[in-house]
Amino acid sequence: MVSELLKKYIWLVQTFIRAGERGLSLAEVEEKWESRFDSDYSRRTFNNHREAVEEVFGIQIECNRSTNRYFIRYTEDVSDENAERAWLINTFTVNNMLNLGKERLSGRVSVEDVPSGHMHLTAVMEAMTEGLKLKISYLKYTSSEPESLTVHPYAVKEFAKRWYLVAYCEEREALRVYGLDRIKGLAVSEEAFAMPEGFEVDGVFATSFGPYIPEGKAQLITFRTTAKEAKFLRDLPLHKSQEEIPGDDDGHVMFNIFVCPDESLIMEFCKHGRRIEVLSPASVRNAVAAQLTEAASLYSAI
Repeated sequence: MVSELLKKYIWLVQTFIRAGERGLSLAEVEEKWESRFDSDYSRRTFNNHREAVEEVFGIQIECNRSTNRYFIRYTEDVSDENAERAWLINTFTVNNMLNLGKERLSGRVSVEDVPSGHMHLTAVMEAMTEGLKLKISYLKYTSSEPESLTVHPYAVKEFAKRWYLVAYCEEREALRVYGLDRIKGLAVSEEAFAMPEGFEVDGVFATSFGPYIPEGKAQLITFRTTAKEAKFLRDLPLHKSQEEIPGDDDGHVMFNIFVCPDESLIMEFCKHGRRIEVLSPASVRNAVAAQLTEAASLYSAI
């Protein structure tokens, strides 16, 4: 039920984004709704959906009283400025389009499988909206049996084809991150929790690479890349803090990022092979070199 409602909210937002500044009259919205969902659409239901869209996505569908037309103000901002909100809306939209066009577009659309526990994502977001605790059964990669935990769902975060739940764990008395694909069971509690004042998920991960809560102090990491690799990194930065800096005259390009180095960052550098060279600090450079040397030794023995 919740999943179907979310699809309808997403459809409504996208319909108004496509309509632009002129917006739509109630009659036009009703016509589009009936064409899409093959059911009547009353003013009361429309207003209920407007309220839900504002509550869930923070997007207000306004009414121009002089023309009686409804619209979303600054639709370009809704689409582009808020990356997290836009990503969520676009993800649901593409999903819906793929499902609708499965038969007509068979063999023409290829997408990667994302093992992120989508069966839990809707329930988690519903609990976040309602401010309710979650009871989860969580199996870590390092454990053989799942453990039962009570958590306060603060936020969700997507990284590298996986969704993660950022939550306060009552048993650990600390903030933790849980991969949704590792949650083996989930139930929404009737017990409410209070959000910490001023909590902002991007702030929590501002100096981390990936979905891990940063430990220790962030460091300025300098690396250089080939000119070709630099083009990719300009379009898809390694980290939000990435800055391009004046480099050598040998065709290489230099960048800085400001993060807490961890194993996932070291592996990211290794993934780029000879296309990226870490210059400083020495600890990060040596960690990357050690990983690459160990990997190379596996092949030199053949």
